[in-house]
Amino acid sequence: MSRRLEICAASLHSARAAQAGGAHRIELCQNLEQGGITPSYGLLRQVLRELTIPVFVLIRPRPGHFAYDAGELAIMRADIDLSRELGAAGVVLGALTAAGRVDVAACRPLLEAAGPLPVTFHRAFDDCPDQAAALEDVIGLGCRRVLTSGGAATAAAGAAQLAALGRQAAGRIGILPGAGITAANARAVLAATGAPELHTSAKRRVTGPQPASMFGAEQWETDAALVAELVGLLAD
Repeated sequence: MSRRLEICAASLHSARAAQAGGAHRIELCQNLEQGGITPSYGLLRQVLRELTIPVFVLIRPRPGHFAYDAGELAIMRADIDLSRELGAAGVVLGALTAAGRVDVAACRPLLEAAGPLPVTFHRAFDDCPDQAAALEDVIGLGCRRVLTSGGAATAAAGAAQLAALGRQAAGRIGILPGAGITAANARAVLAATGAPELHTSAKRRVTGPQPASMFGAEQWETDAALVAELVGLLAD
């Protein structure tokens, strides 16, 4: 049974590498070191021009918690509108109450803005203390899948909870394991969870000479060879 691989790509280079390695879909974002935020207009437009695989767009206006005010929700709706206009294949979003419940009232207009685009509820889900209740809320909203580590630091550590969520979902929504997925643990996560797809960034630290800059920072990019290795493992 062939399973699918989604790559979280935070740059044009990473998006290109994901496609070159055989990924089936990307989640496009920026600022991945803080969990990812909505990509810029320029990045989104260029990626959609170059890639032929589906591009899902992260809709997250800032790093940090997932309880949004009215202004932030308006920004998210505008970013969903833009993603649709530019031809994205789907969007990835989530909003919670201060108590850690799925904010159904905030999410519903976002899904309405998405229209026919499939929606993934992102790892805000892992901030929910009661994941069983959260899953029912996400299903009720009409999301296509939920990206989660099962509330653990990694999907491998949360495999038992991911399996429980899959049983609860019973085909009503897809459970997409993510966080810390590598070639070393991908098969074990698949076996433990029965998931039909996995999510990872498949990145390496960029090495080699860099222009001197007082603003220099460590750089990580998706690596096509790592993607290809994972795709091969999922196909076996």
